[in-house]
Amino acid sequence: MSRTVSLVLLDTAGRPLGALPSFGVPEPWWQEVHSIVDTVRRRHGLEVAVLRLLDADRPAPPGGHVRYLAQVVDAPAVPLEPATVDLAPHPLRQPWVEAGGPARSVAWATGELRRLGRPVTAVAQQRTWNLSAIWRLDTDQGPAWLKQLPSFARHEAEVLGRLPSVAGLPGDTDSLIGVPAVLAADGEGRMLLDDVPGEDRYGAGEGERAAVAAGHHLVQRRACGVVDELVAAGVPDLRGARLAGWIRERLAGHDVSAVSALLDGLDRRLRQVGDCGLPDTLVHGDLHPGNVRGDDRRRTVIDWADSFAGHPAFDILRLTEDVDADAAARLVDAWARRWRTDVPGSDPHRAVDLLRPVAPLRLAAVYAMFLAAIEPGEHPYHVHDVPAVLARAAAVARL
Repeated sequence: MSRTVSLVLLDTAGRPLGALPSFGVPEPWWQEVHSIVDTVRRRHGLEVAVLRLLDADRPAPPGGHVRYLAQVVDAPAVPLEPATVDLAPHPLRQPWVEAGGPARSVAWATGELRRLGRPVTAVAQQRTWNLSAIWRLDTDQGPAWLKQLPSFARHEAEVLGRLPSVAGLPGDTDSLIGVPAVLAADGEGRMLLDDVPGEDRYGAGEGERAAVAAGHHLVQRRACGVVDELVAAGVPDLRGARLAGWIRERLAGHDVSAVSALLDGLDRRLRQVGDCGLPDTLVHGDLHPGNVRGDDRRRTVIDWADSFAGHPAFDILRLTEDVDADAAARLVDAWARRWRTDVPGSDPHRAVDLLRPVAPLRLAAVYAMFLAAIEPGEHPYHVHDVPAVLARAAAVARL
């Protein structure tokens, strides 16, 4: 699957110029823009920064024909097609999708790297959408990565700044887990990260997931002692009964009839989870292999923007979500053994069973939070996620 793309161009002052002829790019995912930028440079000799989604011929990604707003550095010498675009401001628009926003962010990152003795030799825009904007900045000491986040995810820099003290622990080297190094952060959503060598571990098998789970357990066990510190630094506090209120608040206004019984019994269920005896800790929130980068021995867990303070079972449930039932059971059994060793008398298996339907319920609330915090033009990214995940929660609750 691929995309066809149309770019409506703005000049350096943010005035509309027209649209480039449509072209194809190989990646179907709408937020991926590196091939768009490369194609425009190669075909037309133009440097562009993709700003935001305008519309698409499909109700949701991936694929199809997608129209974006972009800004050019120099006046285009190629003929442009007439294009209509609404440039009215919106209060929920992210700063990196405004005209001039990418240039301001790259200038900040370039200045920080220069201050660190790493002058930038090349910049490549990678991604832009409502959840983040990412650029690669090459230096003579290797690449660095600029990541910009919305207000509801800005705690990632605080998490990464505190995690090195609990990650990369001694022991079995196959289970070591690292985190990206923060080179600079501006407190307003911009974060400059050092490069993480290796590959994203999509498609990891049971053995590699077991190693990730073992290493992540060490991180979570140490993080138990700094939960209050993390919450004070802005990490969302979803411990115990707080989770129920947080879920209900975010799902207000959505059709929750499919999970009404689950919501009615949520407080009691979470009290039962608390009785299982496991401590609250830092939860990654989206611990799948694609958020692990490295090789067969050294791994780094990336993308902590969904992290929160809460129950450790949420991460093992996410890590085992897309494997067969037997492999998932073995991974959960190993996870439970580690926690029973660390917390004698606890009942990790019961905690997992109780939280199975709560995990997709929480995820539906996350998607609802996204929709409430982003401008309507970006809603196609997530509008179908809330009902889909609520249906999954209802199905799991019936098992």
